[in-house]
Amino acid sequence: MKGMVFTEFLDMVEEKFSPAMADQIICAAPGRTGGAYTAVGKYDHTELVNLVLALSHATQVAVPELIRTFGHHMAGRFAASFARFFTAHDNVFDFLASVDSVIHVEVLKLYPDAELPSFKVVQRGPAHLALVYTSSRHLHDMALGLIEGAAAHFEEPVTVTQQALEDGSVRFDIHHVAHAAAA
Repeated sequence: MKGMVFTEFLDMVEEKFSPAMADQIICAAPGRTGGAYTAVGKYDHTELVNLVLALSHATQVAVPELIRTFGHHMAGRFAASFARFFTAHDNVFDFLASVDSVIHVEVLKLYPDAELPSFKVVQRGPAHLALVYTSSRHLHDMALGLIEGAAAHFEEPVTVTQQALEDGSVRFDIHHVAHAAAA
């Protein structure tokens, strides 16, 4: 897993909790690096899992909620650092539909060894978008946070439901709140 994920996770911990909490979970989480992550490094994803588990233990916040919060954090960071991917679209549905076909293609140009999840559009209408998320890391709560964070960036209120599929992937059904209320 790319080091940027680790450095951003620790940044989120410092912002949402405290720098002392970041130090505490680094000390509590087993890992080969001892918490020394660089944005360009590559690390075993189990180290991130251990950091999340340590944060959950220390804060008594459920793991899925912490991972979802991290997704929100990452959406904000992506919008700031990679604004061109966001400004290329007028709405959240267009943006989300571009993740696999545009954004991930560009990421792989920079990091050919990146192991990216898949976001496949399976249904689309004016008020509804269905995506299927597939990843060997099963971070669907992070994907949920990213979706919600992207919707917040575009200032489009949405509701998101998720359904686990038999193959281990997760289907996200995203509905515009304004359209749902009008129906």
